[in-house]
Amino acid sequence: MNAQDKSLWHGKACAVSLTYDDALNVHLDHVVPTLDSLGLKGTFFLSGFFPAFRERVAEWKAVAKKGHELGNHTLFHPCTGKLPGREWVKPDYDLGNYTIQRLVDEIKMANTLLEALDGKMKRSFAYPCGDTMIGDSSYVDKIRDDFAAARGVKGETPKINELDLYNVGAYVINGQSGDELIDLVKQAMQSNALIVFLFHGVGGEHSLNISTSEHHELLHFLEQNEKDIWIAPFIDIAEHVGEHNQGKK
Repeated sequence: MNAQDKSLWHGKACAVSLTYDDALNVHLDHVVPTLDSLGLKGTFFLSGFFPAFRERVAEWKAVAKKGHELGNHTLFHPCTGKLPGREWVKPDYDLGNYTIQRLVDEIKMANTLLEALDGKMKRSFAYPCGDTMIGDSSYVDKIRDDFAAARGVKGETPKINELDLYNVGAYVINGQSGDELIDLVKQAMQSNALIVFLFHGVGGEHSLNISTSEHHELLHFLEQNEKDIWIAPFIDIAEHVGEHNQGKK
């Protein structure tokens, strides 16, 4: 690897973002203490109406004070209900029953809610279920001005100049071993790329889940290799990518 490659990610071989969706109790109970013990920072994409957000607001505020990112995952987590495997989507929160205006309004209100917790105006976004369309209309362009970047759900390790900041891919984690997760990081290191992990359950509470021990194995590897891996909140990496690619134009 030459020096030019190393310059892409603050002198490191690759960038890693640890993201956690849906404001779950296990994030506060299992994830944050582990991240803090290793000195790592994560991104928590929060849906304001979810119980573990509403019932533990003060704790989420404390998470932000520790340097973790609070990202916008909408108020009500609307997803397209007519797709296979989406029987769990309630009609009230079926994206197919939304208008673009209703969705944008709710996303802006979620930003206001998060600003009340962490005082920040700059924010990143994660598309619920990775859905970016209402019917045949995309809402991506409607929210660009409100966010530094947005995360999707396509598993990929893009190079810095290949990134679409408003649909950054992520690996959805469900049942992988610690070794499998570490192998993904090693691939990103070899290709000088970004890898975003997308966690839901960590030790339970969600159908997409990983055990706490496998999760800890990944985090321990990252902490042990910080000299070669830039581990940062999603928004920090996105802003770095934007500045780098703007400078290349």
